[in-house]
Amino acid sequence: MPTSRRQFLATSAAAASAVPYFAWSPKAFANDSKNDRPNIGCIGVGSMGTGDARQHNHFGDIVAVCDVDMNHCRRAKKDDNIGKGKADTYEDYRRVLDRDDIDVVSIVTTDHWHVKIAIEALQAGKHVFCQKPLTLTLEENQLIRNACKKYPDLVFTVGTQQRSQRNLFLRAVNMVQKGLLGDIEKVTACINGSPTGGPFKAVMPPADLDWYMWLGQAPLTDYMEKRCHYEFRWWYEYSGGKFTDWGAHHVDIATWALDQQGEGMGPVEIDGTDAKHPVPFENGYPTVDNEYNTSHDFDVVCKYDNGTTLHVTSRGENGILFEGTKGRMFVNRGKITGKPIEENWDEAEFTDAAVEELYKGKPFEGHKDNFFRCIREGGQPVSDVFSHVQAMNICHLSSIAARLNRKINWDPKAEQITGDDQAATFFARKQRPGFEIPRINAEDAGQTAQAG
Repeated sequence: MPTSRRQFLATSAAAASAVPYFAWSPKAFANDSKNDRPNIGCIGVGSMGTGDARQHNHFGDIVAVCDVDMNHCRRAKKDDNIGKGKADTYEDYRRVLDRDDIDVVSIVTTDHWHVKIAIEALQAGKHVFCQKPLTLTLEENQLIRNACKKYPDLVFTVGTQQRSQRNLFLRAVNMVQKGLLGDIEKVTACINGSPTGGPFKAVMPPADLDWYMWLGQAPLTDYMEKRCHYEFRWWYEYSGGKFTDWGAHHVDIATWALDQQGEGMGPVEIDGTDAKHPVPFENGYPTVDNEYNTSHDFDVVCKYDNGTTLHVTSRGENGILFEGTKGRMFVNRGKITGKPIEENWDEAEFTDAAVEELYKGKPFEGHKDNFFRCIREGGQPVSDVFSHVQAMNICHLSSIAARLNRKINWDPKAEQITGDDQAATFFARKQRPGFEIPRINAEDAGQTAQAG
């Protein structure tokens, strides 16, 4: 790898603080010197992975693409906006992490693979972009947070792009944080319900798909087309249904607005009594293995110790409704409405400076732009791991309460389910031998952060 590029990446923060020499735009990155452009490895190049890779291409050179489905690899290599016919193809992500010439990895795999690959990427010295939902369990939240603390000089961005929608979600967050709606009494995050489907037939896996590797930490099971690729979302074995699919977006915005993103924050009670599943459950586990099993109809109520409630629900219009003592406001990806918006209550408050504060001191720009700016300049991205795992705690707790169909209590400071031994067993999952997630404990992470 050219020394000048490595030196550039290592000293970028100092350079940026001295002279603003670089124009921040995809076009400027595209015209940048070869030695100044980071090399990127894309792990997971299916539907979402293809879109992310094409965007990363503006900011660096994609030198490797990886997928357990070699059809995806071949397509990405040929894509003029990804591999350009030159990128190396791999079936095993570890070969990407082994390469010293790769500076950045994009992880857009199935949810149950995210944390293992991400931690190993940090251990290999790579900056990381990883799609949401970042984690599969409450334990994985702690493991990835510890890893990011241990490697503070590496930038890690989560693909929660709603955090980069200025006139919708950023405006809503600013409105709530500035107290313009008064004290928030209730937030409703409507994330829709999972689809129902099945029974599905087990068949032989496609010749170009490594099904054993695709399963990873999950239990061995027969291949079904509807378990794989996009459809994995509707199986608790690999994801969390809508609790994590859309919850990773809307619950994230809700906790951001409520300023409940810090470690040790969160609800104290999660009520899952109003939840249904498309197949029978016993002790929180589906008794049918050939149909979608994530919840399709639910209204989970999360209560904070200050009296605020957060409803995570499948019912109603997709989006987030904030209800305060002074006013109500609704926001989704298509609109932001309510009297406070119609009357511009935030006219003097929603400024460039306010947006920059939400962006952790960085100027407002696109999601990928912010990621690569932080690689150049240092600092935390707008979609950081530390706030994301706080939202994911709520998503996983909602899923657990719904699966058990009861109330559970959560100690946000200790990060433990209390008073319910059965519910507490859902904190972590047993990983299949050979696919264990690296263990980075809080003590090691704390010592590294303190030393840094």
